[in-house]
Amino acid sequence: MPEEPQLESHLPNPDQAVYGISVAADLAGIGVQTLRLYERHGLLTPARSEGGTRRYSSNDIARLRRITTLAAAGVNLAGIGRILDLEDANADLHTDNARLRDDNTTLRENSQSPSKTIR
Repeated sequence: MPEEPQLESHLPNPDQAVYGISVAADLAGIGVQTLRLYERHGLLTPARSEGGTRRYSSNDIARLRRITTLAAAGVNLAGIGRILDLEDANADLHTDNARLRDDNTTLRENSQSPSKTIR
């Protein structure tokens, strides 16, 4: 019996910019002008096609949803920008920390293995 194709393989990478501005706005549940406002305030920087058309990725859509959540909670655009910057920095630190833990584990394992003597 043939295997069923996995739907995930048909989805673009989360960082691949494939959505136009109206689709991105619909997916994020906001208006096109609101999306442009967020871009003007530096909260989002979409990719551009060769012709200059804005293209949004799934990561951009997730960021737009986060912006919308913060705005609905009463945070102003400057505050949203600061929160997003801090969240991005925190995510980078978590990634670095995980890498350092892996490196530390590898170093400990290597130091505990019997060393080979050179003759």
